[in-house]
Amino acid sequence: MNGDKSHIMLVEDEIHLARGICFNLEEEGCRVSHFETGERALAALEVEHFDLVILDVMLPGMDGFQICRAVRELDPRVPILMLSARSEDSDRVEGLENGADDYLAKPFNLVEFLLRVKGMLRRSSWYRPEPVEEAYRFGANEVFLLSYRARTAQGEIDLTEMEVRVLSVFFRKEGETISRGELLQSVWGYANDTETRTLDNFIVRLRKYFEPDPAHPIHFQTVRGVGYRFSRKGV
Repeated sequence: MNGDKSHIMLVEDEIHLARGICFNLEEEGCRVSHFETGERALAALEVEHFDLVILDVMLPGMDGFQICRAVRELDPRVPILMLSARSEDSDRVEGLENGADDYLAKPFNLVEFLLRVKGMLRRSSWYRPEPVEEAYRFGANEVFLLSYRARTAQGEIDLTEMEVRVLSVFFRKEGETISRGELLQSVWGYANDTETRTLDNFIVRLRKYFEPDPAHPIHFQTVRGVGYRFSRKGV
């Protein structure tokens, strides 16, 4: 997947599933560290760097949502993929609200899982601006893509890798209508025809950060039946 081996953290207590995931990711050239509990995973995260965290929701001790929040405290940027046998929309929303970047319901298709992981691991040098840390300003917000942070009306926040990817697409195409398919493909590595609520729930998260009134967005606008449009000045 990359020249240097990507280091993936897998937090999964189903041993047979974990072995299968580890085997297939290692076949793809990744290095995988497997943990059966969130407590052990968090202890490792304090001393090691990971390129991706794959996190089951149902775990002994701390559940996946608690672990997700704790991971975000330790590493605001690392992409997080949540796995759950419960496919209800409320679980997906809760995962994304707790800082996850994507969600996959069990049982999942192995090929889809590997494509999802590849998309989340993909290095993001293609969208980075020149290494001069100028803020991108809109409304009461200042966004610093290179250092993964933003100043908003609510204060300063850390941005995740996936949030930076989404914002960079919006900033680059300011004023244009961007289809759901294009966003899903360029940010998450999905096929164009993938049906998922991840994007919509992700936009909800960005609106909470940056909109004066998230219920009536002026910057991150929905274009019904097509996708989204970013307006720097607002409607």
